[in-house]
Amino acid sequence: MTASLMFQGTGSDVGKSVLVAGLCRLFARRGLAVRPFKPQNMSNNAAVTSDGGEIGRAQALQARASGVAPSIDMNPVLLKPETDLGAQVIVQGRRWATLKARDYSRRKRDLLQAVLESYHRLGESADLVLVEGAGSPAEVNLRAGDIANMGFAEAADCPVILIGDIDRGGVIASLVGTHAIIRPEERARIRGFLVNKFRGDVSLFDDGLDLIARQTGWPALGVVPFLSAVAALPAEDAVTLSTTTGEREEHSIHVVVPRFSRIANFDDFDPLAQEPDVRLEFVEPGRALPGTADLVILPGSKSTLGDLAFLRQQGWDIDLQAHIRRGGWVLGVCGGYQMLGQRLHDPEALESIGGSHDGLGLLEVETTMRPDKTLVEMTGRHAASGLSVRGYEMHLGHTEGAGTQRPFLQLDPERADGAVSADGRVMGCYLHGLFQEDAFRQAFLGMIRRRESSGLAYEAQVEGALEALADHLEAHVKADRLLEIAGGG
Repeated sequence: MTASLMFQGTGSDVGKSVLVAGLCRLFARRGLAVRPFKPQNMSNNAAVTSDGGEIGRAQALQARASGVAPSIDMNPVLLKPETDLGAQVIVQGRRWATLKARDYSRRKRDLLQAVLESYHRLGESADLVLVEGAGSPAEVNLRAGDIANMGFAEAADCPVILIGDIDRGGVIASLVGTHAIIRPEERARIRGFLVNKFRGDVSLFDDGLDLIARQTGWPALGVVPFLSAVAALPAEDAVTLSTTTGEREEHSIHVVVPRFSRIANFDDFDPLAQEPDVRLEFVEPGRALPGTADLVILPGSKSTLGDLAFLRQQGWDIDLQAHIRRGGWVLGVCGGYQMLGQRLHDPEALESIGGSHDGLGLLEVETTMRPDKTLVEMTGRHAASGLSVRGYEMHLGHTEGAGTQRPFLQLDPERADGAVSADGRVMGCYLHGLFQEDAFRQAFLGMIRRRESSGLAYEAQVEGALEALADHLEAHVKADRLLEIAGGG
């Protein structure tokens, strides 16, 4: 049988995704065939897989760390919130339903079979499957029909490691409290704990580790110090977005991204954040778009019509017009591209609002929402420079109009994508991930403001961060013991 180990957290954002990615790389470097797995994820940051589906971006990063291509089986259930009360449910890479939270709670047990099918399929080609939980097993009010934490671990007979985040405070209470509230058989399934994001002298927490071990009976398997290198890795959850990256310097390029209520695939802009002369700023609701912006990027959205209305509620449409009058540049990606057009039509009410609505009128295009979702990896070139781009498309709408006669991209096979305004300062396209290509990114930034190329090799930087993370975990985690618990020792 394939060895497996599940990592659960005392809460959300304790670092499960990053730790699993690092362990994937660590064990892959030891010669094991490693596969990441997350039974249920909730995120509007998704990746397109080579088998034509979509999964959470975290699992795509973990697949990269494992040295394999991402597949739909690595994240068989993906919840993509569209409103505060409902989400699109993706099962094994494809849309299954759009459900209110209460309805999903009643139906999620129906998805356990698909989850287990994907898990066992992954195991057929693996020596080790590293499983990431979601939220916390201490959310006992959600235990009935659970497929994300202990419900899955029980069904798959998978041992569990519990992770606590000391950086947020209360790590002793969170670990001991989890032990107190879960069922006795679930306590027995947890085989040890990790403390993550420690700052300072690790030895100062020795007494804390002993206290947790005495109270729970679980052994300490490591204390992971805070590692700044992980900032170079893509973040999956919008809650982790920094408002600003970099310092404002006289000659820096100020890139502004309004933070939509349903912002999606915001990791498109990670390569920009790594540029030493770029100040990337996510503008929170209630704030005006800064007048110092050189470039405003309208990002992707899980609810384009809803976020278009949200944009107007914030007054960002007025700010955008002022930005253009000052000679500023504008780029829309996917949903942001659709918003830049003259009209948006949703005749089948695929989004909750439905109907036809005025866009921002900055590009001569119109978009019609269609039920068939485009999910495809793409390569091509920037129409103006001829430089290579690559990424993926993930959208419902079809866009047409006079503006498309000035396309932003030429994709392979020969197909135009996007539109550019007559003066060239407003641009839009459907391609996510285009800034990962170094030559294009340098040329694009040089168009915004004259500059020397920084020489940043983004993909190499991500690889370096994964290697540094694996080295870090080798030094601070009892990796051999984890392998023994998983059954792979």
